[in-house]
Amino acid sequence: MPDRARKPGYDLAVIGAGSAGFSAAITAADRGANVVLIGYGTIGGTCVNVGCVPSKAMIRAVEITRAAKASRRFDGVEASAQVVDWAAIVAQKQALVDELRGAKYEAVLPNYPLVEYMPGKAEFRADGGLMVDGRLIKADKVIIATGLSPSVPDIDGIAGVDWLDSTSALQLPVRPASLMIMGGGYIGVEIAQIFARAGCKVTMVTRHGLLPKAEPEVSAALTGAFEAEGISVLSGLSYDSLAQADAEVILRARQGGKAVDIRAGRLMLATGRAPNSEGLNLAAAGIKTDRRGAILVNNKMETSREGVFAAGDVTGRDPFVYMAAYGARLAALRATGDCCAPEYDNSTMPGVVFSDPQVASVGLTQAEAEAQGITVVTSVLGLEHVPRALAARDMRGVIKLVAEKESKKLLGAHIVAPEGADSIQTAAMALKMGMTYDDLGAMIFPYLTTVEGLKLAAQTFEKDVSKLSCCAG
Repeated sequence: MPDRARKPGYDLAVIGAGSAGFSAAITAADRGANVVLIGYGTIGGTCVNVGCVPSKAMIRAVEITRAAKASRRFDGVEASAQVVDWAAIVAQKQALVDELRGAKYEAVLPNYPLVEYMPGKAEFRADGGLMVDGRLIKADKVIIATGLSPSVPDIDGIAGVDWLDSTSALQLPVRPASLMIMGGGYIGVEIAQIFARAGCKVTMVTRHGLLPKAEPEVSAALTGAFEAEGISVLSGLSYDSLAQADAEVILRARQGGKAVDIRAGRLMLATGRAPNSEGLNLAAAGIKTDRRGAILVNNKMETSREGVFAAGDVTGRDPFVYMAAYGARLAALRATGDCCAPEYDNSTMPGVVFSDPQVASVGLTQAEAEAQGITVVTSVLGLEHVPRALAARDMRGVIKLVAEKESKKLLGAHIVAPEGADSIQTAAMALKMGMTYDDLGAMIFPYLTTVEGLKLAAQTFEKDVSKLSCCAG
């Protein structure tokens, strides 16, 4: 790390002290830049405090209850498990959050003497200057990395309901007997399973079903798995009103033109997240946003104002922590003078939903490819054809591959499987290398692994794999 004295002012101001902000600040400091890292709220941002870490910790905590119930699929095995102290799970989760925030954020800053942490609320002036709690900050370049916050839908009566979001739900000291989750995206899906496996009656209410942007085969497989587990999934709803009545929340909605009332002890909103751009005074500074408030950037992470960059969730792109850090690093390289830094590329970005079965995808869906005018061919393989699933007696899931018809080049891979997340990087690498489905189908895969399903799905384009022997092909 370059060792030089701090000059007056800053080479770079980074607004936001989450994963993207830290990535930008560290990258710039490693290149010798004087950096001010401006944090508003709890240091560490969404992932460590209220997102990835707490949700995945609690997913792991309650998954043993499902494993115990599923043991009956094996002859001669009996097991049982239940959550007996919800508050203890919540407390252990919070202890982990506090530990990781300290180790990965607070304790990291002293290692970078060129980074000054400044708590406060930032706001642009019309001339592009930056104010933090009334103090003028002089910086040559600025990176905005302020993330997202839960958005609240416009439904009649919602103001009178004591609703939860994913953050407050995972902080509840007492587990509710029943929970209605509004929204079928990845946040709603993951939280639904946590509460269901902890013994809560869960009802999911959605307009377009579970994971509506995923392949229809993926959504259908996950919905079937949830319903088999006792989670009620109601889709095709239009919401009329919400009301709080004594100890329950009532959603009045319409489904297929028919009025329905849905009741639960608590309501959790998982209806999307909005960019944290309001209050930055972006319009006055000539920094353009879309109608939702997402900051518009090009693939160099540049905003509409020269010298100002943006990265991470506030740009409305790819709401994954690793993509936020990736984009922020590229922004920092550009902001510190690296004109040859790579441009943002999400063409082989893997995404994972930590449901059970897990959902993982990379590349284009069939609909996305066809929208680009590509003539595609697809392969859909149920897990009943994957030896690993047969041996585990757990065939919940499907694998779908999308390829260009004439060239056979792979365009996308979509997996629903109990261990699907650990297989998606193989597909990502196949897409990155421009492989065809013939190439993937001819590769050697270890037998009795979930990832072997990719080979079988590739062979399914032109073969009936049910007629092959083990390891054939």
